[in-house]
Amino acid sequence: MSQRLNNFTNWLKQNDCSFALLTEPKNVFYFTGFMCNPHERLLGLAIFQDREPFLICPNMEVSQAQQSGWQHLIIGYNDQEDPWEIVHNRIKERITTSSLKIAIEMDTLSYTRAQKLQHMFQQIEFLAAEPGVNQLRNIKDETELNSLREAAKLADFAIDIGAGAIKKGKTEKALVAEIEYELKKRGCEGMSFATTILTGDNTAAPHGHPNDRQIHEGDFVLFDLGVIVDGYCSDITRTFVYKHVSDEQQKIYETVLKAEEAAINIAKPGIEIGAVDRAARTLITDAGYGDFFTHRIGHGLGLGIHEAPSMSSNNTENLQTGMVFTIEPGIYIPNIGGVRIEDDIYLGENGSETLTKYPKTLQIID
Repeated sequence: MSQRLNNFTNWLKQNDCSFALLTEPKNVFYFTGFMCNPHERLLGLAIFQDREPFLICPNMEVSQAQQSGWQHLIIGYNDQEDPWEIVHNRIKERITTSSLKIAIEMDTLSYTRAQKLQHMFQQIEFLAAEPGVNQLRNIKDETELNSLREAAKLADFAIDIGAGAIKKGKTEKALVAEIEYELKKRGCEGMSFATTILTGDNTAAPHGHPNDRQIHEGDFVLFDLGVIVDGYCSDITRTFVYKHVSDEQQKIYETVLKAEEAAINIAKPGIEIGAVDRAARTLITDAGYGDFFTHRIGHGLGLGIHEAPSMSSNNTENLQTGMVFTIEPGIYIPNIGGVRIEDDIYLGENGSETLTKYPKTLQIID
């Protein structure tokens, strides 16, 4: 059994949990090496305290599961079969008691699927599996870190392509197309999320959507994108100005850059996560822009583009060696525009390492 499975099995024992049923594809991949999008069909991994785990997936995916390196039982099923009946039978082979505590992904398991589990047993208690899974996924090993570094390199490349493509009259959608085309030519596995490119007033929306707005002189041009390598995500944001910059734009940009640097500098093992957010937020507030920094400083990064830990001001947990997360302060002012600068940070024993390395000094594109 792999070390990851051993560690999670120990968590089950510590919590007196009969077994866990994981159905979130990224969690299944983390423990099995098998990446699958089952759509509406059931994909599940059952992990027990002292019995052999099993993986259940549609029959059409069995061959890929076998090639993934998973060394334990793989159960396939056809569309006309009830996979929950199969799950029930396999669990009864391993556990005879009718009173169970089961770890499930409470954040993602549907109510309908939870009911199917409830109906299998006379007495059942649910426990959130997320704490046990997240304490493992939060700490990246060397293999994971290598994938994250490669994803960050591709993100840097994408920003470089985007900066070179900025031209008067070009639309946000056209910039998205150019970047993703060049990434595809390099064999890109996929984007971590829908590529966001915003210009002018649109940059004042932290989660705006690219449209047909054309670039004009004096515009902020904001790129927020990520690339997937071996299932692992990168996430980078850079903001440029086209042709000329106003004094207000310059001040906003320099404030965000100083805030990001302050947050990165304080991020060390043992530091409270909330302090990282507050380091940036205090600087932005003191500059007079506190009301325009409307989101947390960042989020965990790995198989998910947004995963634990939440890098928010009220998070009292401490940073740990091996964590990877984003630092991404921003200022967004209606009718002026917005600036965000975002990097992917790995927390090593001696401090933080910035994985995304595209330059952050303000670039005015001619």
